[in-house]
Amino acid sequence: MNISAWQYAVSMTTYIVFLLLLVEGMRRTPRLTGAFWLLSLLTAPLWAENVVGWFRWAKTVSVLIPTAIVVGGARIAWLYRENPNQILAFFRGDWVLKVLYLVLFLNIAEATAKDFATANYFNAICGCILCATIPFPRYKRGVRQYWLIGRDQPNDLLFYSTAAWNFLYTTWNLAFVYGENPGYFASSFCILMAAELYPIIKKRPELYLTARVYTLAFHILIRANSDIFTPVMDSTSWANDNVLYFWGVLNLVLHIPFAWWYFKQMKSSPTGEPPCGDRPAPLQADLLPCERVRMRSDAQLSGG
Repeated sequence: MNISAWQYAVSMTTYIVFLLLLVEGMRRTPRLTGAFWLLSLLTAPLWAENVVGWFRWAKTVSVLIPTAIVVGGARIAWLYRENPNQILAFFRGDWVLKVLYLVLFLNIAEATAKDFATANYFNAICGCILCATIPFPRYKRGVRQYWLIGRDQPNDLLFYSTAAWNFLYTTWNLAFVYGENPGYFASSFCILMAAELYPIIKKRPELYLTARVYTLAFHILIRANSDIFTPVMDSTSWANDNVLYFWGVLNLVLHIPFAWWYFKQMKSSPTGEPPCGDRPAPLQADLLPCERVRMRSDAQLSGG
């Protein structure tokens, strides 16, 4: 498809700006956002017309369902954190953060498996490194909480990693899309750039995962229901095996020293916790007053 440079510039810039506004809107309106993502699941009968192959199905299901049910449910539950309702109490449980950790791990693992299947080996190794360096919600001897549903409105999903991890995830994911389906590289570039830019604009790096969740989920929802991106930003002509090869090599060159530094920091930490950037993860002790609310709710569930 013959698309001019100005059309790429206009369509991609417009999409990035739209996504930035989308994230801001979805952060500010947890109730409306929760309803939107739950209703989006009603489009599932239409997905079969546009979703093809195991990877695309795995990606669609593993992103849209957790976004609608787990992220949406947890944000609403903490918005009404003093409400003893059993369903709300359930979504205030620690299982939420563990599930979200597994969803992120799965998101990377799916793409890593696809990279191995398409012989994009250097980038696949980077995916393994990213999986190994995702911080757990909290650690056995740790004092900090690395994943958190905000206790104050708008009850964001907060993720305390490092700027380096966020950047490496972005460049790894871009290289993956470039090899897996270059026709959608331009549109995927937009959602990854929006997720990278949003926490920078807000000066809150812990919002990276929130931006990533909503931009990716929206993009996947659109692609599952129709193909609006090919006519305006088809990037099939950008494919180049040499670029893909050297991009994978460059990514690995960046990932290896990061992994060495990451595990060195963990080993030298008295609590065995990983680094978390200039804005450290909150102390678990600081969350105790709100945790007591959850504990009271759990006690009511168990009849205590």
